[in-house]
Amino acid sequence: MEGANIIETLNEILIPLVAVGLAEMGDKTQLSVLLLSSRTKDYIQLLLGVMLAFLLADGFAILVGSWVTSVVPIHLVKLISGTLFILFGILILKGDRDEGDRGNLSPKNAFVSGFSMIFLSEWGDKTQIASSLFATEYDPRMVFIGVMTALLMLSIMAIWLGRFLSGRVDRKVITKVAGAVFLLIGLSFLLSALTSSAFADII
Repeated sequence: MEGANIIETLNEILIPLVAVGLAEMGDKTQLSVLLLSSRTKDYIQLLLGVMLAFLLADGFAILVGSWVTSVVPIHLVKLISGTLFILFGILILKGDRDEGDRGNLSPKNAFVSGFSMIFLSEWGDKTQIASSLFATEYDPRMVFIGVMTALLMLSIMAIWLGRFLSGRVDRKVITKVAGAVFLLIGLSFLLSALTSSAFADII
């Protein structure tokens, strides 16, 4: 029984970690980190600023997601979540044509620049909303660990290896994989809603 609980806990961490990691890779926020890292040597300050922005934006999204389930029927939340994930998957596969360059921030203060650029661009982003949706399906604490771990790993990659990877990784392939993952997760949420007892009672 304990082994099953451990596996379930790991899944609640790994699923958000992988999904958010794939969706965020090559996203405008990571490209922003890459841009700033090429214009400053204060990498630690940059990383701290970026992670604080992610902590506030995505942490808030997870808190909101966990609160939703206490006031909205769980089967309805799953239906909405599944639909949104499928829509995000389609949007990712089509490509975000509106994610153009929004201008550069001064690298004089790496912490402030990293925090400002990520904080402003993360609100309403796919990954922020996805974090909220995951919190309606899984333990919010585990979702928080998974999401923040994914964002930390990707931010470190962008700062230290971003320039190297950007010239060697096909963004189109990453986009297709991320879109497919969101579609599969959306379908699993819809299936979960259709098989839930609450939804069955309504039918």
